[in-house]
Amino acid sequence: MLQPSHQSSQVAAVPADGGSPARANAGAWGRGPSRDRDDDSPWHTEAVCRRDEAGLFFAPSKEPTAARLSREEAAKRVCARCPVMVECREHALLQPEPYGVWGGLTAAERRVVLARRRRRDMELKKATHSIAAAG
Repeated sequence: MLQPSHQSSQVAAVPADGGSPARANAGAWGRGPSRDRDDDSPWHTEAVCRRDEAGLFFAPSKEPTAARLSREEAAKRVCARCPVMVECREHALLQPEPYGVWGGLTAAERRVVLARRRRRDMELKKATHSIAAAG
């Protein structure tokens, strides 16, 4: 789902082959968190952004702030109706995807989530170590 700023903003948010353009040599995406499905198709085949408003998910180069905020809100509205929003979000957090709106979060919002997760993990490690030392 990465899109360098020099490319058109009209590329599909989730590539048709299931791969991330920045990871084209790394192969197709793995399956996200499990969902009940009738088939073995990967989560991204159900992504709404594959068919609707693909240009909303990445910033064109030199996009003004007001236009960026408006575009990101529109992309988030698409994400809000997507059946695989959670899988998409987790994919973007685990990769991590540095650009675009994924799973209803901008790149900046994903950085905040990742920082909170790291902080939580560090606190959990400290608490576990303290309990083990007292034990």
